[in-house]
Amino acid sequence: MTGIDYERAAYFLEGMNSRGLTIATAESCTGGLIAASLAAIPGASSTLERGFVTYSNEAKTELLGVPAALIRDHGAVSREVALAMVAGALEHSRADVAVAVTGIAGPDGGSADKPVGLVHIAAARRSGVTLHEEMRFGPIGRHQIQEATVAAAFDLVERVLA
Repeated sequence: MTGIDYERAAYFLEGMNSRGLTIATAESCTGGLIAASLAAIPGASSTLERGFVTYSNEAKTELLGVPAALIRDHGAVSREVALAMVAGALEHSRADVAVAVTGIAGPDGGSADKPVGLVHIAAARRSGVTLHEEMRFGPIGRHQIQEATVAAAFDLVERVLA
C-alpha cells in the first residue's frame, strides 16, 4: 500500500479554498477515502462540506436519491449511476462542487463486462458543468485501486473547475 498523497490533497484543498468553493463527496468503492484524505488536511472545514459513503445500493437510493431502477438496469458500477450519485450529492448538500465514485476495488466481484479495477467517476458544479470518466486500473490490488481512484477524482474535479 503506497498511501494517500496528502500533499496532493492539500494542494487540491488550497485551490478550492482560493476560489471560495466547497465540495461534497459521494463514495462507494473508496468508502469515504476521498473525504478522509481531505479532512486530514488542517483547514479542511472551510472546503469539505460533507461526504456520503454509499457503499450499498440502498444507501445510494436513500441518501443520494439514485433511482433503484437505474441501479437495476445499469448496475451500481456504471456511468449512469455515477452521474446520478454526483447529482444527488449536489442536491443533498450545500456544496458548490461534488465528486462521486463507484467501482470494483476487488479482489473479488469483477466480471468480464465489469472487471476488478473498473471505476466510474463523476464531478459536477452547481453551474451545470458535469464530467464523467471511466477508469480501468486493472487488478492492481484493492488499496491501490482505491488510492488511484482518489487521485483520479481530484483530477476530474480540477477539470470540472477549469
